[in-house]
Amino acid sequence: MAFIPVSQDEFSCCVCLDLLKDPVTVSCGHSFCLTCITGCWNQEDQKGVYSCPQCRETFTPRPVLRRNTMLTEVIEKLKKTELQSDAKASSYAGPGDVECDFCTGRKHKAIKSCLTCMGSYCEVHIQPHYEVTCLKKHKLVNAISQLQGKICSQHDRIIEVFCRTDKKLICMLCSMDDHNGHKTVSAAAERTEKQVNLSPSRS
Repeated sequence: MAFIPVSQDEFSCCVCLDLLKDPVTVSCGHSFCLTCITGCWNQEDQKGVYSCPQCRETFTPRPVLRRNTMLTEVIEKLKKTELQSDAKASSYAGPGDVECDFCTGRKHKAIKSCLTCMGSYCEVHIQPHYEVTCLKKHKLVNAISQLQGKICSQHDRIIEVFCRTDKKLICMLCSMDDHNGHKTVSAAAERTEKQVNLSPSRS
């Protein structure tokens, strides 16, 4: 079955310019929201002549309006498609998001970074790490931007410790080896302390 591309504009009411609600079709073939056409014709009651707001064809007496069930179904499907495409769009990487390294074309938002593979993955591409036995042993963390710069080149582990003695960021293994006995704190704690010291003092 061929896919016919349609947009919301093709199913808009020419009175309210919004997507048709409770669509009814007039005998000239044009469709309107039930409330919109009822409102228009209520204003024409005194004249006793009713016109189509789109093509201006006139009718006497006032036509009985019947719901267009087929058009109602099409609009419901269109609404669902629009909601799905909106949800899909929100999963694309935007400014400040970590991009998936494995998406081709437009990149999706990465949800996890693998410290073993040194890559970041979106919701779809991370699945093998949950399902394939050899990948399940990999070390996954929440998505990290510029992954290479946040990994210890010596131990291939995430840099999450700050050595105050040597004033440098190191990994957990570094703190136990080369920096054993040094004054260390978590990188997050050091960042927080620096931000507090940099913020203007409150009187």
